[in-house]
Amino acid sequence: MIHTTAIIDARAELASDVQVGPYTVIGPDVKIGAGTVIGPHVVIQGPTTIGRDNRIFQFASVGEACQDKKYKGEPTALEIGDNNVIREHVTIHRGTVQDNGLTRIGHNNLLMVGVHVAHDCMIGNDNIFANTTGIAGHVHIGDGVILGGMTGVHQFCRIGSYAMTAGCSLVVKDIPAYVMVGGNPAASRSMNFEGMRRRGWSAEVISQLRQAYKTVFRQGLTLEQALEKLDQLEAGPELQLFIDSLRASERGITR
Repeated sequence: MIHTTAIIDARAELASDVQVGPYTVIGPDVKIGAGTVIGPHVVIQGPTTIGRDNRIFQFASVGEACQDKKYKGEPTALEIGDNNVIREHVTIHRGTVQDNGLTRIGHNNLLMVGVHVAHDCMIGNDNIFANTTGIAGHVHIGDGVILGGMTGVHQFCRIGSYAMTAGCSLVVKDIPAYVMVGGNPAASRSMNFEGMRRRGWSAEVISQLRQAYKTVFRQGLTLEQALEKLDQLEAGPELQLFIDSLRASERGITR
Protein backbone atom coordinates (compact mmCIF):
# COMPACT_ATOMS: atom_id res chain seq x y z
CA MET A 1 0.00 0.00 0.00
CA ILE A 2 2.95 2.35 0.64
CA HIS A 3 5.80 2.22 -1.87
CA THR A 4 9.23 1.61 -0.43
CA THR A 5 10.60 4.83 -1.93
CA ALA A 6 7.94 7.04 -0.31
CA ILE A 7 9.15 9.24 2.55
CA ILE A 8 6.59 9.59 5.34
CA ASP A 9 7.33 11.54 8.51
CA ALA A 10 6.82 9.63 11.74
CA ARG A 11 4.40 12.35 12.92
CA ALA A 12 2.06 11.83 9.95
CA GLU A 13 -1.12 9.81 10.55
CA LEU A 14 -2.37 7.65 7.70
CA ALA A 15 -5.36 5.29 7.81
CA SER A 16 -4.36 1.66 7.38
CA ASP A 17 -5.58 1.39 3.77
CA VAL A 18 -4.13 4.63 2.38
CA GLN A 19 -2.09 4.01 -0.77
CA VAL A 20 1.07 6.04 -1.39
CA GLY A 21 2.99 5.92 -4.67
CA PRO A 22 6.73 6.01 -5.38
CA TYR A 23 8.83 9.00 -4.33
CA THR A 24 5.97 10.77 -2.60
CA VAL A 25 6.89 12.89 0.45
CA ILE A 26 4.47 13.32 3.36
CA GLY A 27 5.54 15.68 6.10
CA PRO A 28 4.69 16.00 9.80
CA ASP A 29 1.22 16.94 11.06
CA VAL A 30 -0.50 15.38 8.05
CA LYS A 31 -3.62 13.26 8.61
CA ILE A 32 -5.07 11.20 5.76
CA GLY A 33 -8.36 9.32 5.92
CA ALA A 34 -9.33 5.84 4.80
CA GLY A 35 -9.52 4.93 1.13
CA THR A 36 -7.39 7.82 -0.10
CA VAL A 37 -4.99 7.06 -2.96
CA ILE A 38 -1.89 9.23 -3.41
CA GLY A 39 0.09 8.89 -6.63
CA PRO A 40 3.84 9.12 -7.22
CA HIS A 41 5.92 12.27 -6.73
CA VAL A 42 3.30 14.02 -4.58
CA VAL A 43 4.36 16.37 -1.78
CA ILE A 44 2.01 16.89 1.19
CA GLN A 45 3.02 19.25 3.98
CA GLY A 46 1.23 19.94 7.24
CA PRO A 47 -0.65 20.86 9.21
CA THR A 48 -3.00 19.27 6.67
CA THR A 49 -6.04 17.06 7.19
CA ILE A 50 -7.32 15.03 4.23
CA GLY A 51 -10.56 13.05 4.49
CA ARG A 52 -11.72 9.75 3.03
CA ASP A 53 -11.59 8.37 -0.50
CA ASN A 54 -9.66 11.18 -2.12
CA ARG A 55 -7.47 10.67 -5.19
CA ILE A 56 -4.34 12.78 -5.55
CA PHE A 57 -2.41 12.41 -8.79
CA GLN A 58 1.30 12.72 -9.49
CA PHE A 59 3.24 15.95 -9.00
CA ALA A 60 0.56 17.65 -6.89
CA SER A 61 1.73 19.90 -4.04
CA VAL A 62 -0.72 19.95 -1.15
CA GLY A 63 -0.48 21.94 2.09
CA GLU A 64 2.60 23.97 1.27
CA ALA A 65 3.26 27.37 2.85
CA CYS A 66 1.59 30.20 0.97
CA GLN A 67 3.14 32.78 -1.37
CA ASP A 68 1.84 35.79 0.57
CA LYS A 69 4.89 37.92 1.41
CA LYS A 70 3.32 38.78 4.78
CA TYR A 71 3.50 35.11 5.80
CA LYS A 72 6.29 34.60 8.34
CA GLY A 73 5.96 30.90 9.06
CA GLU A 74 3.06 31.10 11.52
CA PRO A 75 1.22 27.81 12.18
CA THR A 76 -1.66 27.59 9.70
CA ALA A 77 -3.63 24.70 8.25
CA LEU A 78 -5.32 23.09 5.26
CA GLU A 79 -8.46 20.94 5.47
CA ILE A 80 -9.69 18.77 2.60
CA GLY A 81 -12.91 16.75 2.83
CA ASP A 82 -13.95 13.48 1.19
CA ASN A 83 -14.14 12.14 -2.38
CA ASN A 84 -12.12 14.87 -4.02
CA VAL A 85 -10.04 14.33 -7.17
CA ILE A 86 -6.85 16.39 -7.30
CA ARG A 87 -5.12 16.03 -10.65
CA GLU A 88 -1.54 16.52 -11.82
CA HIS A 89 0.37 19.67 -10.86
CA VAL A 90 -2.39 21.04 -8.63
CA THR A 91 -1.08 23.32 -5.87
CA ILE A 92 -3.04 24.01 -2.67
CA HIS A 93 -1.61 26.30 0.03
CA ARG A 94 -2.32 26.62 3.73
CA GLY A 95 -3.90 29.74 5.24
CA THR A 96 -2.47 32.87 6.85
CA VAL A 97 -2.98 34.54 10.21
CA GLN A 98 -4.22 37.63 8.36
CA ASP A 99 -7.41 35.61 7.80
CA ASN A 100 -8.55 32.54 9.79
CA GLY A 101 -5.29 30.67 9.35
CA LEU A 102 -7.09 28.02 7.29
CA THR A 103 -7.66 26.96 3.71
CA ARG A 104 -10.63 24.60 3.35
CA ILE A 105 -11.89 22.42 0.49
CA GLY A 106 -15.13 20.47 0.96
CA HIS A 107 -16.33 17.23 -0.62
CA ASN A 108 -16.67 15.81 -4.14
CA ASN A 109 -14.63 18.45 -5.91
CA LEU A 110 -12.66 17.94 -9.13
CA LEU A 111 -9.51 20.04 -9.48
CA MET A 112 -8.13 19.45 -12.97
CA VAL A 113 -4.53 19.72 -14.13
CA GLY A 114 -2.59 22.76 -12.95
CA VAL A 115 -5.26 24.32 -10.73
CA HIS A 116 -3.96 26.61 -7.99
CA VAL A 117 -5.88 27.21 -4.76
CA ALA A 118 -4.22 29.97 -2.74
CA HIS A 119 -4.15 30.69 0.98
CA ASP A 120 -7.33 31.17 3.01
CA CYS A 121 -9.71 30.03 0.26
CA MET A 122 -13.01 28.53 1.39
CA ILE A 123 -14.39 26.11 -1.19
CA GLY A 124 -17.61 24.14 -0.86
CA ASN A 125 -18.76 20.87 -2.43
CA ASP A 126 -19.32 19.40 -5.91
CA ASN A 127 -17.26 22.01 -7.75
CA ILE A 128 -15.31 21.55 -10.99
CA PHE A 129 -12.26 23.71 -11.65
CA ALA A 130 -10.91 23.13 -15.17
CA ASN A 131 -7.26 23.08 -16.21
CA THR A 132 -4.92 25.88 -15.04
CA THR A 133 -7.59 27.78 -13.16
CA GLY A 134 -5.98 30.16 -10.66
CA ILE A 135 -7.82 31.06 -7.45
CA ALA A 136 -6.16 33.84 -5.47
CA GLY A 137 -6.13 34.25 -1.70
CA HIS A 138 -9.20 34.68 0.52
CA VAL A 139 -11.66 33.62 -2.23
CA HIS A 140 -14.96 32.01 -1.14
CA ILE A 141 -16.67 29.59 -3.53
CA GLY A 142 -19.99 27.89 -2.89
CA ASP A 143 -21.29 24.52 -4.15
CA GLY A 144 -21.73 23.21 -7.68
CA VAL A 145 -19.57 25.91 -9.27
CA ILE A 146 -17.86 25.31 -12.63
CA LEU A 147 -14.79 27.39 -13.48
CA GLY A 148 -13.73 27.13 -17.12
CA GLY A 149 -10.14 26.46 -18.08
CA MET A 150 -7.62 29.23 -17.39
CA THR A 151 -10.10 31.20 -15.30
CA GLY A 152 -8.40 33.67 -12.97
CA VAL A 153 -10.14 34.72 -9.76
CA HIS A 154 -8.99 37.90 -7.98
CA GLN A 155 -8.34 37.76 -4.25
CA PHE A 156 -11.27 38.28 -1.85
CA CYS A 157 -13.87 37.50 -4.54
CA ARG A 158 -16.99 35.46 -3.71
CA ILE A 159 -18.52 33.05 -6.20
CA GLY A 160 -22.02 31.88 -5.36
CA SER A 161 -23.27 28.32 -5.70
CA TYR A 162 -23.99 26.95 -9.19
CA ALA A 163 -22.26 29.84 -10.92
CA MET A 164 -20.16 29.24 -14.04
CA THR A 165 -17.30 30.95 -15.85
CA ALA A 166 -16.27 30.60 -19.48
CA GLY A 167 -12.71 29.62 -20.30
CA CYS A 168 -10.09 32.34 -19.88
CA SER A 169 -12.41 34.49 -17.73
CA LEU A 170 -10.88 37.08 -15.42
CA VAL A 171 -13.06 37.42 -12.33
CA VAL A 172 -12.44 40.69 -10.47
CA LYS A 173 -15.82 41.09 -8.74
CA ASP A 174 -18.23 38.76 -6.97
CA ILE A 175 -20.39 36.36 -8.99
CA PRO A 176 -23.88 35.79 -7.54
CA ALA A 177 -25.34 32.31 -7.32
CA TYR A 178 -26.35 30.70 -10.64
CA VAL A 179 -24.85 33.46 -12.79
CA MET A 180 -22.76 32.62 -15.87
CA VAL A 181 -19.93 35.01 -16.74
CA GLY A 182 -17.22 35.27 -19.34
CA GLY A 183 -14.58 37.63 -20.69
CA ASN A 184 -11.65 39.72 -19.51
CA PRO A 185 -12.77 41.28 -17.28
CA ALA A 186 -15.68 38.89 -16.81
CA ALA A 187 -19.21 40.14 -17.49
CA SER A 188 -22.52 38.45 -16.77
CA ARG A 189 -24.11 36.51 -19.64
CA SER A 190 -27.06 34.62 -18.22
CA MET A 191 -27.96 32.11 -15.51
CA ASN A 192 -27.17 28.41 -15.50
CA PHE A 193 -30.73 27.43 -16.47
CA GLU A 194 -29.63 24.18 -18.10
CA GLY A 195 -28.00 23.13 -14.84
CA MET A 196 -31.26 23.91 -13.04
CA ARG A 197 -33.23 21.70 -15.43
CA ARG A 198 -30.73 18.87 -15.00
CA ARG A 199 -31.23 19.08 -11.25
CA GLY A 200 -34.95 18.66 -11.76
CA TRP A 201 -36.00 22.12 -10.63
CA SER A 202 -39.55 23.07 -11.52
CA ALA A 203 -40.43 25.38 -14.40
CA GLU A 204 -41.92 27.77 -11.85
CA VAL A 205 -38.67 28.04 -9.88
CA ILE A 206 -36.63 28.52 -13.06
CA SER A 207 -39.03 31.20 -14.31
CA GLN A 208 -38.78 33.07 -11.01
CA LEU A 209 -34.97 32.98 -11.13
CA ARG A 210 -35.03 34.15 -14.75
CA GLN A 211 -37.11 37.16 -13.75
CA ALA A 212 -34.84 37.84 -10.77
CA TYR A 213 -31.84 37.84 -13.09
CA LYS A 214 -33.51 40.36 -15.38
CA THR A 215 -34.33 42.55 -12.39
CA VAL A 216 -30.70 42.72 -11.31
CA PHE A 217 -28.90 42.69 -14.66
CA ARG A 218 -31.25 44.02 -17.34
CA GLN A 219 -33.32 46.85 -15.83
CA GLY A 220 -30.61 49.40 -15.17
CA LEU A 221 -31.21 49.37 -11.42
CA THR A 222 -28.64 49.79 -8.69
CA LEU A 223 -28.08 46.68 -6.61
CA GLU A 224 -29.97 48.25 -3.71
CA GLN A 225 -32.96 49.04 -5.95
CA ALA A 226 -32.94 45.52 -7.38
CA LEU A 227 -32.85 43.98 -3.92
CA GLU A 228 -35.83 46.08 -2.87
CA LYS A 229 -37.82 44.60 -5.75
CA LEU A 230 -36.64 41.04 -5.04
CA ASP A 231 -37.60 41.39 -1.38
CA GLN A 232 -41.20 41.87 -2.47
CA LEU A 233 -41.30 38.36 -3.96
CA GLU A 234 -42.25 35.19 -2.13
CA ALA A 235 -38.79 33.63 -2.08
CA GLY A 236 -38.31 29.89 -1.95
CA PRO A 237 -34.88 28.45 -1.06
CA GLU A 238 -33.56 28.76 -4.63
CA LEU A 239 -34.40 32.45 -5.00
CA GLN A 240 -33.27 33.14 -1.43
CA LEU A 241 -29.84 31.70 -2.25
CA PHE A 242 -29.56 34.20 -5.12
CA ILE A 243 -30.66 37.10 -2.91
CA ASP A 244 -28.29 36.09 -0.11
CA SER A 245 -25.36 35.91 -2.53
CA LEU A 246 -26.12 39.45 -3.69
CA ARG A 247 -26.22 40.75 -0.13
CA ALA A 248 -22.96 38.95 0.76
CA SER A 249 -21.05 40.84 -1.91
CA GLU A 250 -18.34 43.18 -0.67
CA ARG A 251 -16.47 43.81 -3.94
CA GLY A 252 -19.52 44.53 -6.06
CA ILE A 253 -21.10 42.01 -8.42
CA THR A 254 -20.01 41.04 -11.92
CA ARG A 255 -22.42 42.70 -14.39
